Amino acid sequence: MSNLTFFISCPKGIEYLLADELRELGVEPVRNTPAGVWGKGDLAAGYRACLWSRLANRVILHLAEVGAESGDQLYDGVHGLDWSQHLAVTGTFKVMFSGQNRAIRHTQYGAQRVKDAVVDRLRTADGKRPSVASDPDLLISARLHRGRLAVGIDLGGDSLHKRGYRTEKGIAPLKENLAAALLLRAGWPEIAANGGHLVDPMCGSGTLLIEAAMMAQDLAPGRQRPRFGFERWLGHQPETWLSLRQEAERRAHEGKEKTRQLKLAGFDQDRAVIATAWRNIQRAGLEGVVHVECRAVSELALPDTWEGRGLVLTNPPYGERLSERRELAALYGELGEAVKRACQGWRLGVFTGAPEYGKALGLRSDKRYKLFNGKLPATLLLFQVDEASAMRPHTPEEEGSLTPRIRHPERAEMLANRLRKNLKALGGWARKQGIECYRLYDADMPEFAMAIDLYGDQVHVQEYAPPKSVDTRAALERLAEALAVIPEVLGVPATAISCKQRSRQSGTQQYEKQSSTGEFFTVHEHGCALRVNLRDYLDTGLFLDHRPVRHWLQQQARGKRFLNLFCYTGAATVHAAVGGATRSLSLDMSKTYVNWARENLALNGLDDRRHQVEQQDCLQWLAQPATPDQVFDLIFMDPPTFSNSARMRDVLDIQRDHPQLIRQAMDRLSSDGLLVFSNNFRRFQLDEALEQAFEIREVTRDTLDKDFQRNPRIHRCWHIRHRV
Repeated sequence: MSNLTFFISCPKGIEYLLADELRELGVEPVRNTPAGVWGKGDLAAGYRACLWSRLANRVILHLAEVGAESGDQLYDGVHGLDWSQHLAVTGTFKVMFSGQNRAIRHTQYGAQRVKDAVVDRLRTADGKRPSVASDPDLLISARLHRGRLAVGIDLGGDSLHKRGYRTEKGIAPLKENLAAALLLRAGWPEIAANGGHLVDPMCGSGTLLIEAAMMAQDLAPGRQRPRFGFERWLGHQPETWLSLRQEAERRAHEGKEKTRQLKLAGFDQDRAVIATAWRNIQRAGLEGVVHVECRAVSELALPDTWEGRGLVLTNPPYGERLSERRELAALYGELGEAVKRACQGWRLGVFTGAPEYGKALGLRSDKRYKLFNGKLPATLLLFQVDEASAMRPHTPEEEGSLTPRIRHPERAEMLANRLRKNLKALGGWARKQGIECYRLYDADMPEFAMAIDLYGDQVHVQEYAPPKSVDTRAALERLAEALAVIPEVLGVPATAISCKQRSRQSGTQQYEKQSSTGEFFTVHEHGCALRVNLRDYLDTGLFLDHRPVRHWLQQQARGKRFLNLFCYTGAATVHAAVGGATRSLSLDMSKTYVNWARENLALNGLDDRRHQVEQQDCLQWLAQPATPDQVFDLIFMDPPTFSNSARMRDVLDIQRDHPQLIRQAMDRLSSDGLLVFSNNFRRFQLDEALEQAFEIREVTRDTLDKDFQRNPRIHRCWHIRHRV
């Protein structure tokens, strides 16, 4: 079996690590999705992913995609597949169903219809039929998205994070594949290859240490699993599988021989959890490689025999209760002091659900990765332990942030009710559409003049600057009430909320930093990955109101040359490139946004030779005569309303200057091409002379998703073509 299609799932946030790993295992990534990767390869590559992937949850062999607008349509589609290739009439199977739509509201109902279709397809004239079992010969994966059902076979048979060594769990266990992702992000493979060591000062049940040892010794993570799902599948190739198992054993032997000096140490102040860690180490066969003992963080010390540098990686308590959070500053302070005393020159990684307490370590982080521990948003903070990274330890309580409090319960309850209503209406819509980032509230009530946007599990609050007639103290009081209400209604910690004041920006203000946290994280939109930052800049890096425009560009871009003027962080370019644009050019005068756009393109694995981003003043660039290579089939132009930046030679006023901008852009548009022109100036009027020169159609109504329909003046948008 060659050129098979696989869907490999993983913890949210590590899709790009998984894609890199799969490529090494012989599965060629085709498309990343939230919490998974689609790929192509032969059956041996699928087996190899089951045996060797340190990051995957499940490896699904994709069979078909069938219509599922109704239960009957789903049944017919599944019944039409040739199940005799996969399951014997007397065999057993189980259906793993996920997703819902208007017709299929419950996974149990969806699983029942799939089960009925398989049974009826295989049922013989004398009544023989396969049966459902908890330990089946075949595990069928059925994933419903909108009106389509992806049907496949789970080759692993169970989540691949279960390596077999951990039958007991400590407090707040870290899943094995997430631990592997943390080690990869922290650079452990390179450190281990150079003879470095690893220490976990709060090791719990030892998962980080065991995964690190297995990685360093080249031990296949699936080597100790008792059985894989494909072993009783009719399409199984035993010879191929035996060859891969033998290869894994040979590599394990060679890896252990090469790393005889490898030593890893873990400490925890809980004796019971250390006992669990020892049993896990023994089951993993790593006695003599991994050492754990009962010791407080403040007593961290390295063995005298250890030479060179290494990695300290740990997953401290998150402090989910308010009382626990008050103790985090002291714990993080102890950790920082201990590491600076014992591990100078080492790397430090802290995986935390309370990243704001990272400053209590007294070190300046140089990298941050947004991930999830289960459903909890968390951050991996990385530091270099040296004098150059040292800073004064401080806690969030010292920074003087606005304290959430409710002065008028009735007014606060009005906001809470509105948020619940909006969440019910918009949350379901967003889930069905696969939308991760959307606007929940936009000054719906005059008492609370703010916009509230959801970015996954993070919340971005923009308070509209109150007019001078409104008392400043009263405005702050209402903001404090909102900040008290939002966590309760949305079920998020207060630390997941970023708050800014929104006012008219001009000149360089639009580019200036508001803060310097460096807290970037990745969100997903229609198969594209995009970096956002909710704290450091006035805008987040993603204009949510333009989501339909970006999606439309993605759908239209295949085979086209794409130009993005005033490109901002390049989100529209990413969509066009992912949609199949043959090449693209993106221009912006801000160095910050140019670098951001390049990072977005790289995040999606796009070739920077075909998709170029340049720092340019668009006014000057458009004023120059077009060169032969500056002809494009699809152009997107969304200029600011006004700009007098010092970087620009001229002042931009979109109402005054748009006729010239559009004419100059049209000079670079192919004869049958399209210019998508947009702006957010509320009093904007398109110059009538342009309508005489070009074929123009306003498409604003089609570019507003449900979350912006209450504010139809958020932007206006036109399609402009050459007249035939």
